[in-house]
Amino acid sequence: MGHVILRTMRLGLCSWALISMVTCALLTWPPSAVIGDPQADVAVTVPPEDYPLYDLLVDEKFLTPETKLVLLERATVTRLHPQQEGPVRLELFHEYEIFDGRLPMDLVRDFLFKNQTPSRLDGHFGFGVRYRFVSASGTEQQETSLAPALTSQDTPRLLQEDPLDEPPAVIDRLSFSRVAYTFARDHAFIYVEYNRPDGSGAGFAVWLRAVGSRWSIFDSELVWAARTQY
Repeated sequence: MGHVILRTMRLGLCSWALISMVTCALLTWPPSAVIGDPQADVAVTVPPEDYPLYDLLVDEKFLTPETKLVLLERATVTRLHPQQEGPVRLELFHEYEIFDGRLPMDLVRDFLFKNQTPSRLDGHFGFGVRYRFVSASGTEQQETSLAPALTSQDTPRLLQEDPLDEPPAVIDRLSFSRVAYTFARDHAFIYVEYNRPDGSGAGFAVWLRAVGSRWSIFDSELVWAARTQY
């Protein structure tokens, strides 16, 4: 009997030790998260298959021959307008007259689902110039990446038909939403903001279509714009 009791006690101690180890592991997961890191609470990362669409948008609509560097917000945006209150919702597409209601409804619903909380962007971009991520704590210098050279024969142009001013050598800064898709993955939608240090900026809705495996920008429109007053 004494041996049975002793064995039971040992098993109990081992169980408590195992529970403690698992609890500690869960509390410290993921191991790369650092206390005080403003990005530590962004649990979802943008999937790699979305980056070619971001690249297409930046290459065709923002880069100019003068562009040397692009600053990108590390976390995705969850809005359609800087004055938006609360999470993005269906009514905002009507309020801001996004493509006059022509977007497929399953595309809109996928956007609403994916953009309730921020996601983390990683270094999978492949547009034509160097880029750096920025966050609330400032520029992440160690994240500097060098992208491939431009392959398009067309001269890139700014997304807005009426540019804010002369194109700068450093685009500071671009913020992207998550990419939304239709069920058939033949349409996609992205919201992008260009916010500049002087307080000017603009937000754009971008509608993409796929023919086979090739994506192209079908339409884009200005959602809002802000200019500095001198």
